[in-house]
Amino acid sequence: MEEKTVKVPNISCGHCVATIKRELSDINGVESVEGDAQSKRITVRWRGPADWSEISETLDEIGYPAEEK
Repeated sequence: MEEKTVKVPNISCGHCVATIKRELSDINGVESVEGDAQSKRITVRWRGPADWSEISETLDEIGYPAEEK
């Protein structure tokens, strides 16, 4: 299983986190999504067939692009 924590500057409240969780959970292979509105960070855990590229593209599509380090 892979895991990545990223900053998502567009998060402003718990509803944003809920939207991200809902959308990313629909990706086949995503195991869990946790987020914190205060720190504007999300942690995603996944297995194949999901990959970070697909997760990142989904975040872009829903208006919550990840800030890569």
